[in-house]
Amino acid sequence: MKIRIGTRKSKLALWQTEYVKSELIKSHPDLVVEVVEISTKGDKILDVALSKIGDKGLFTKELESELLSRRVDLAVHSLKDLETTMPERLTLAAVTKRHAVNDVLIACEKGVTIDSIREGGTVATGSLRRQSQLLNLRPDLKVVDIRGNVPTRIQKFIESDWDAMILARAGVERLGLEANISSVIPIDLMLPAVGQGALGLQTRAEDSATIEIVKSLHDKLIFAAVSAERAFLRELEGGCQVPIAAHAVAKPNGLFLKAYIGTVDGTEAMRGYVRGSRYEPEILGVGLARDMYNDGGKEIIATIDRLG
Repeated sequence: MKIRIGTRKSKLALWQTEYVKSELIKSHPDLVVEVVEISTKGDKILDVALSKIGDKGLFTKELESELLSRRVDLAVHSLKDLETTMPERLTLAAVTKRHAVNDVLIACEKGVTIDSIREGGTVATGSLRRQSQLLNLRPDLKVVDIRGNVPTRIQKFIESDWDAMILARAGVERLGLEANISSVIPIDLMLPAVGQGALGLQTRAEDSATIEIVKSLHDKLIFAAVSAERAFLRELEGGCQVPIAAHAVAKPNGLFLKAYIGTVDGTEAMRGYVRGSRYEPEILGVGLARDMYNDGGKEIIATIDRLG
C-alpha cells in the first residue's frame, strides 16, 4: 500500500514527517510512503506577529485542504498548531509519544535562568503565552517579537543584543540544536502550549485504511493528556491572541491537568489545577476551563479582547 504524507517545508516539520515515515515503515515494511511538501499561510507571512495576523489554523489549513482534495492521505502536524475543532470529514487519527514539553531559554552563556537575566533585560519570543508568563514572573523585562523557523530564530538571536530567547525544547532538540540551550524552564514556572511536544496525525474520517496504518504510532496515555488540554482550550476559545497554557499528565491513578490564563503583559494571571479520570479527559478539561472562567478568567479574556 502507498500513502502520501503532507507536511510543511520547515526543517522541523520535515524532521517530524521523516520520523513518522520511518516509524510507519517499521510497523509496515511493505508500505510505500511519499512525502508532499506544502506551504502554509504561517510560513509565508513572516514579517507580522502571530498574534496580529488574527487567523487560526495558520500552519494547518493548507494541509487540511490537501487532505480533503485527496492529494495527500495523511497530514503530520505539531499538535500545538492544530485547531481544537476538527473540520468536517477530517479526524485526528493518532497522537504520537510526546517529547519533553518544557520551553527552554537560549542565552549566550550556559546556566542562565529567568531569575538570573539582568534587570531590564530583553527576551525574544513569538508567543503571547510565553510573554504573559515571563512578564508575570519578571515584569521588569522587555519582550521583543520574533518569527521564523527554529534555526532562523537562533541565528537572529546570535546576531542580536538580546539577553535571551525562549523556544520549545522539542523543536530545538529534534533538530540537534541543544547546544544552544542555556537552561530548561521548569513547567511550574512556564506551562507549555496545548499539545506541545506531541505530533498529531490527521486523516480523512472515512479513510479506514490509513487510520488503521497510523494506529501503530498512537499513544493512548498521551492522547488522554492532550485531549484534556485541547478541551480546556476549546472551551475558552483561545487562539494565538489569548495567552492560555495547559499541561496534562496521565498516570495510573488519574489524569492531572494544570492550566494558565493571563493578560499579555502578565499583570493579571491565574492558574488552575484539577485531577480526574483519564478515561474522561474532555470532561476534565471543560470543567477546569469553566471553573477558571468563572473565577476570574472571564475578566482576563475580556481585557485581552478589549485591548486587541
